[in-house]
Amino acid sequence: MSNETSNLTVLAPEVENNRKSDFPVSPLFLNRWSPRAYSDRKVSDEDLNTILEAAHWAPSASNDQPWRFIVAKTQEHLDLFHQFINEFNLAWASKAPVLIVVASNKLRGNGDANVAHAFDSGTAWGSLALQATILGLVTHAMGGFDRVKARQLLNVPDEFELHAVIAVGYHGDKSQLSEALQARELPNGRLPLSEVVFEGAIEK
Repeated sequence: MSNETSNLTVLAPEVENNRKSDFPVSPLFLNRWSPRAYSDRKVSDEDLNTILEAAHWAPSASNDQPWRFIVAKTQEHLDLFHQFINEFNLAWASKAPVLIVVASNKLRGNGDANVAHAFDSGTAWGSLALQATILGLVTHAMGGFDRVKARQLLNVPDEFELHAVIAVGYHGDKSQLSEALQARELPNGRLPLSEVVFEGAIEK
């Protein structure tokens, strides 16, 4: 069974032992998690473009498509990205063969504020992560980076907000991680649905 098929129909062993949904959902949603151990296997341009294409088909308010993706896949560009990722994240993210900065345009085409730009870009990131899982890739989104430095190094205009850096690649051996991170290298759970869903209004 191919990775593409298994990630859609069968729970991965590490997921089966650590995650259980309250209601039946596709295994795809449970198989997507955020490892920190990356192998040195390269991501093909075809697969990279496929996950970016999936992100680009996310829904957005008035179809404004505010998301922007700044991609590093060459060593030169990766070294540039490494300069603004914080030390804790860089300890593991430096092994990822692809890094992507997710940004969004805060303005609409007519110059008005786009109040949905962050919401829509988060949806695009979710689509990217799920498509990566279908292809047998792993992703991990990081908020721990220097946004001022990233803006300067990547020539990002003021009208764009920087949200996250996403590591993309293939899952590697957790032995390469620190002892503390090895203990965290497993799919985490979720709050019960009853704690995050309210009928009619939020209960006091």
